[in-house]
Amino acid sequence: MAAGATQIVTVDIGGTHARFALADIAADGTITLDEPETLNTDDHASFQTAWEDFAQRKGGSLPDAVAMAVAGPVKPDLIRFTNNPWIIRPPLIAGKLGCARHTIVNDFAAVAHAAARAPNEQFLHLAGPDVDLPASGTISVVGPGTGLGVAHFWRDGEGGYRVQATEGGHGDFAPLDSIEDAILARLRKSHTRVSDERVVSGPAIVDIYHTLAALEKRAVGELDDRTIWTLGMEGKDSLAAAAVDRFCLALGSVAGDIALIQGASGVVIAGGLGYRIRETLLASGFADRFAAKGRFSGMMANLPVKLIVHPQPGLYGAAAAFAREHL
Repeated sequence: MAAGATQIVTVDIGGTHARFALADIAADGTITLDEPETLNTDDHASFQTAWEDFAQRKGGSLPDAVAMAVAGPVKPDLIRFTNNPWIIRPPLIAGKLGCARHTIVNDFAAVAHAAARAPNEQFLHLAGPDVDLPASGTISVVGPGTGLGVAHFWRDGEGGYRVQATEGGHGDFAPLDSIEDAILARLRKSHTRVSDERVVSGPAIVDIYHTLAALEKRAVGELDDRTIWTLGMEGKDSLAAAAVDRFCLALGSVAGDIALIQGASGVVIAGGLGYRIRETLLASGFADRFAAKGRFSGMMANLPVKLIVHPQPGLYGAAAAFAREHL
């Protein structure tokens, strides 16, 4: 660690994985991550046991400061996760983890911090004009994964920014054609209210796949989401490939809705799933669906849409949030 730097543990806790790393924050604000450790949330009864596992991997001791990005609303007394059974009690962090300082942010607030700080070369162009993200105004951040994360940040034009976490992924899903009507009808059999997350997230590919099979009157087996994604991305199953294409269309529609709602001047797509399907996104109808907003289509077509390719935006962004709060 360089002289004058602060070392912390940074953690990104999602529905399926908890990622841990040590981060060095230099006096000038530069953040350097060591090699992350990825733990399965299903393999640990609680965050405490996952923390202890990571400590053992690092030789038994950890820094006395932690930054956490959590997949759910951040509350002062009790944090519950949207897609895993862990809980965190912020008042107990000092005693349980031995940390004198901590920062907790929503996981997509962390990704927004990363997107606000990342250099231009860490973005891949997806739609709209091929220009850098604006230096001022609101940038929407949307990320499909185990759930659907949504946040935004506002740039002041002078290098400063502010992040706002949201639960925008839980807005109502709005179908745009007969196939999406059928997807909605299938989901309504299980959910009284169908949110965007039920259609635009990694696990949602299962319902999309089975809807397409039913429309074609095909008998298909019970495949899990990872299998369908693999078959679809590798082109080994035409129905799975069609499900992936349909997912890309829905993601374009939802990202466009969020940009409209937030008054965005640019959009960032984030998350590991977005990165894995980047080539498919570029070749799909994502861009057309993003811009297809009736009277506002011209305005939407002029918004730059980027994919962040930083390898660990949640860990990096959590560390950035800690630096803004404590350093």
